[in-house]
Amino acid sequence: MYQLIACDLDETLLQTWDKKVSQKNRDAIKKAREKGVRFVVTTGRGYETVDGTLEEIGLKDQEGQYVISFNGGAITENAGHRLMHFEGIPFSRAEELFARGMTYDVGIHVYTKDTVYVYNLSENERTFLQGRMAIEPFSDRNLDFLKGQDIVKCIYVNTDFSYLKKIESELSELVSDMEVSFSSNRYIEFNKQGVNKGNGLRRLAELLDIDMKDTIAVGDNYNDLSMIRAAGLGVGVANTVEEMKAECDYVTAATCDQSAIAEVVEKFVL
Repeated sequence: MYQLIACDLDETLLQTWDKKVSQKNRDAIKKAREKGVRFVVTTGRGYETVDGTLEEIGLKDQEGQYVISFNGGAITENAGHRLMHFEGIPFSRAEELFARGMTYDVGIHVYTKDTVYVYNLSENERTFLQGRMAIEPFSDRNLDFLKGQDIVKCIYVNTDFSYLKKIESELSELVSDMEVSFSSNRYIEFNKQGVNKGNGLRRLAELLDIDMKDTIAVGDNYNDLSMIRAAGLGVGVANTVEEMKAECDYVTAATCDQSAIAEVVEKFVL
């Protein structure tokens, strides 16, 4: 019997038009929890941005319930926002990524534990982030103002995926010792080596004494692939990146806008 569902947030659990959890998904998650199945939001975002979603699905401030955030860079117990695990990148690496990012046509996100600082914020990106998370735009051409803070990861933003792939190729030497992934069809993300959702899921399963064969992972984009591969059952929603679908054990008929998570719960848990 499956004991834990690790679920991506954007374009998977949340509806695209309002960034909310459908009533059908909420009802299904509640039924899964009543059967003793943990539902773990697993996101590239920071923990502070998911409180609204946790409240929608009845998991806000709950003991024994968890969030995997920053692509696996942090594991937090919902009760009291208790940080159980954290892995970031050195400030010097963030400086390098920022400096190189300024040579490309990209926006740049720099994540600390509690704030997302954004350089070169476009109106398109501002609109995309609205309702997802709070941001702090900045115009400094260096990161001196962040010295002494824990840096979690850096992100480049461009809606041309082929351009992001070109950047990945050109930065291959700089990021050869980092975890590089893509998300939301607009981001290339740079985490510490070994920090990914799959390893985050493994770490949490170990903490909870849950066998990986008893886990389900659900996602839609490349930063979800590691946990889809790692879980006992790896699921892609119908709107999953096409190239990833062959890696999934199951692909839902429903998209994120059609309550795909309810389909997963009803088929594999209930």
